[in-house]
Amino acid sequence: MSDYQSLVDEVSGLLRAPVTLEDREFTLIAFSSHEDEPDPVRARSILSRRSSPKVRAWFEGFGIAEAAGPVRTPADPATGVRGRLCLPARHEGRAYGYLWLLDNGAVEIDDPRLGRAMALAERAGALLAAEVWKGEAAPRAFARLLSASGAERAEGSRALAAMGHPISSARASAVVVSPASAYVRARIPHGVLAYQSPDGLALLVPLADPSDTSPAEAAAVRVLGPAPDAPLAGVGGGRALLEEAVDSWREAWTAFRAARAEPRLGPVARWGELGAYRLIASLPPAPSADPVLLPLLDAARTDLLHSAETYLDHAGHVQRAAAALSVHRQTLYYRLSRIEALTGLDLESGEDRLLLHLAVKAHRLSSVPEGPPAAR
Repeated sequence: MSDYQSLVDEVSGLLRAPVTLEDREFTLIAFSSHEDEPDPVRARSILSRRSSPKVRAWFEGFGIAEAAGPVRTPADPATGVRGRLCLPARHEGRAYGYLWLLDNGAVEIDDPRLGRAMALAERAGALLAAEVWKGEAAPRAFARLLSASGAERAEGSRALAAMGHPISSARASAVVVSPASAYVRARIPHGVLAYQSPDGLALLVPLADPSDTSPAEAAAVRVLGPAPDAPLAGVGGGRALLEEAVDSWREAWTAFRAARAEPRLGPVARWGELGAYRLIASLPPAPSADPVLLPLLDAARTDLLHSAETYLDHAGHVQRAAAALSVHRQTLYYRLSRIEALTGLDLESGEDRLLLHLAVKAHRLSSVPEGPPAAR
């Protein structure tokens, strides 16, 4: 609210007249001081925080909702209403509110100060638009975009277009962040669509080019910030059509799961950089770990499981793997022999190495929930 009040006070000081700010439903947002007694419309607006339907119809009759610049509304001596100058608070071609200058005709339409005043009105429009987009309607439309139903997704797309949300005509990439604390939600960038699901915070970020997801990655970094609860984020690939956002959301969720399973991929995991996890995550979930891995899942053999994964991550290079494990090479050779004896695999065989490597990664990924309800 302080941003709105600062804007109202600045416009009032610039044009030297009382100013009010109302949203497009004529609900009073902020007002400046008024030395004279206000007219009946202003007085009722301040007392009730909104204007009556009759007053709204009167002012809208002068075309303020479509106007791109200042509009002079006349005085009405019969009702005591003074002349006003309306500065539409627009954003992305749509009026989200109105700054009212109660000057009784003192400020001319061609007054050079109105250029600065309209810039402030546009700033008010951007703030009001953000309030609309972060309200209930836009998240509900976003939720429909994540539906498994094509009809639901089409309805969500139409709803966003109807409310004038800029994402409705943009290419986009999805982001998932979890856990989504109040701190995280407060850092959502302007123009980014958000939906709080049971599984995490879903974001839809507009892109200039669907092949360049850097804006989505930047949004994820901004939302995470120095968050106290150490959340992770996954970024999906870009999509040219809004109704394909669910596919980007599935990719973002997969990237998030991979970051949970493999910390080196976080805190912002990108679908395009998941490597083998892209393939593993696309496979149907197995009821249990691959049989070849079972002997290594005993609690007493965690050092063997970790050694196997590290050795395979380093492409079978014993010296580098031993250094990563902080053990002597002979210790690693001993562990590898134990792994072969327990699993029946030959770690000199590329096929056996592949089987064990995939089994380890699939088991790691299985510890993370499979996916959000919309992606199932």
